[in-house]
Amino acid sequence: MLAGHAVALLCLTWGAYQSLAIPRVTECSLSCPQGFACKSLVSRGNIFNSFCQQPPASMPRSVLGALGLSTAMKCSPPDGCSLLLRVNASLTLHESLQGLEVCSTSLDTQETQCQTVQVPRASHLQAGQQLQVRFDCFKVGVAQSLYVTLRTVPHFCGVQLGQQYHTEDCREEDVGKNVPDCFAQKLSYWVDRSRKVILVQVPESGGPDYYVRLCLKRFICEDAGAPVRVIGNRVSRRVSLPYSQELSCLCLEVWSATPDAVRIQTCPFKNDTESLWDAIRYHPGSQALSWEPACPMRGRVSLCWQPGPGAHCLELKHSGRPARGRVQYPLVDTQPQLCLKFSTSLGFQVRCPFKQPRFPAWKMAVQPAPAPGRLRVAFFSSGPARFQVRLCHQGKTWPPACRRLLQATPVPAASVSQGDSAEDPAVAFVDIPGDEACAPSTCIQGRRTDVQFSVPQQLCNLQCGWRGHTAQEVEDRGATASAPGQASEP
Repeated sequence: MLAGHAVALLCLTWGAYQSLAIPRVTECSLSCPQGFACKSLVSRGNIFNSFCQQPPASMPRSVLGALGLSTAMKCSPPDGCSLLLRVNASLTLHESLQGLEVCSTSLDTQETQCQTVQVPRASHLQAGQQLQVRFDCFKVGVAQSLYVTLRTVPHFCGVQLGQQYHTEDCREEDVGKNVPDCFAQKLSYWVDRSRKVILVQVPESGGPDYYVRLCLKRFICEDAGAPVRVIGNRVSRRVSLPYSQELSCLCLEVWSATPDAVRIQTCPFKNDTESLWDAIRYHPGSQALSWEPACPMRGRVSLCWQPGPGAHCLELKHSGRPARGRVQYPLVDTQPQLCLKFSTSLGFQVRCPFKQPRFPAWKMAVQPAPAPGRLRVAFFSSGPARFQVRLCHQGKTWPPACRRLLQATPVPAASVSQGDSAEDPAVAFVDIPGDEACAPSTCIQGRRTDVQFSVPQQLCNLQCGWRGHTAQEVEDRGATASAPGQASEP
């Protein structure tokens, strides 16, 4: 009994497997029942033509009975196989009907192909007789989305059937083995990073020629190099494609040299994202900072303040932007602690473009003021700028709580002098009480005010016995407060 069940199960499994194979046709044909003379006309129809006429009162609205769609395969060795759309339609004969029109429209290209079938008038036949018609000659591609319509001839208003259909893709075993468009999936490639080339090996199937190219996968895959044609009858089917930059959206695209061939894409550098974060540009004339990644991104970008090495980068107020292409910030201060923070599906990244020495940065220094008991906060810059000073108290949270907003006084151009701490001249200063500035856990925080986005420099825990202090000197002595904390607005 067990053996009988096993055999039955095996037969059912094998029968189901065989039924999954796509039916073969040897030639395009039109099939009508015996005794009917059907004639087919092929045209590039327009299914959007809405002209119609009212059906006669004696014609039932169900004159079109059914619309069935399936895929067939026509093979021509050694060129491989192609796919055809098989349409099964039924109608009830009526004296006003002259035929049927079936149209198939590609939803990708909007290309439409139609076939019209002339049927004998029902005056010679029994009224209400059913007629089954099968079309086998709609050429379709792999993984194609179609919309198929069935209408009467002439076109009667409200008498129409429509159905959406998707042809099999290369994952279907029968299609993947026999349709040349799918052979491109079997390609192999190697990346030579030292030479910046991708070596592609196209399968030696003896089939059609292939095209290979590099493209940038955005909304569509845009050209990143001219397509290379691989001749099918050559012994060597290896090509070399040079590239300039390793981008996550740089893809290899292969397709057979046949009309409407399926294009297969693979992206060798999909995990290489470093170059995306480095696409930062500063424009000195407009003082604008921009980021424009070469590949599509989704997420958020903001400016942030990184007060010290390894410290949490605190987001600047009103600087958050969606990462959907080019992001630009006007009037940005070129301070080394001003950074860009990226929050995307690929993770969090921080880039500080102004840490490079070529960017001019202003400096702040604390010196004894001419008046007794006061300290002078001086600002040094290569160009004119305006500044402000705040006194802050370090607590358990970061950043420190600040008060006493003081505007710096510009130094007249005729009396600028060189400071001890920088080659740039002093352009502004403000005098503050020494007892407040030298109190424990106190920071002097200075920032530029004539730009839209800036971050502060600060000097903390001053040892007022020193002659003078710059922000860099205090940081080198370990006195600059850089404790990480929650992301508050500086």
